[in-house]
Amino acid sequence: MDNSNRLNVKDLINVGIYTAICAVICCVVAMTGVVPIMMVLLVVLVPILTGIPYMLFLTKVKKFGMILILNVLMGALMWVTGMSYYALAVGTVSGLIAEFIFRAGKYKNKWLGILAYAISGIYCWANYFGIFFNAEAYFSTRQKFGQEYIDAVTKLLPVWMCPVLLIVDIACGIIGGWIGTKVLKKHFEKAGIV
Repeated sequence: MDNSNRLNVKDLINVGIYTAICAVICCVVAMTGVVPIMMVLLVVLVPILTGIPYMLFLTKVKKFGMILILNVLMGALMWVTGMSYYALAVGTVSGLIAEFIFRAGKYKNKWLGILAYAISGIYCWANYFGIFFNAEAYFSTRQKFGQEYIDAVTKLLPVWMCPVLLIVDIACGIIGGWIGTKVLKKHFEKAGIV
């Protein structure tokens, strides 16, 4: 039986390494969210700053499931660090869509890789769902930030910003992915991704 299409230990190690790198970047950026405007800019900064390590990860992806696992882990991390379970749900779906996108190019098309990255990263956008759809419950666990912070964030994130931030997240994912392919040009060539 040919197991070449099944994930092996090396694949899972790669997923773990790149998940850890992306998680550290996300956590560092998320810490800036104590400033209200930075809370809004998370969908700008995270996709741009994680673009390079994520695109390097894509040079290692040759099997279905690797992107999905990374996304599930990132969504779970967002949930356990106090964001919301929405990141896990959206991250799972977007990770699966990204899998199909990158696989459509047989794991060799950098533009499909960029698109897969942009779509997979919308778990970041899902972190805002608590603010958009149930702000009272969301902020009930964040009273330590103070009412002034809560009022400022709520004012910056009215419900109509939900689709705007989705578009911004995807656009910044495309920018981050493109930067990643430029910085990692030799890695992409070596991996046969054009």
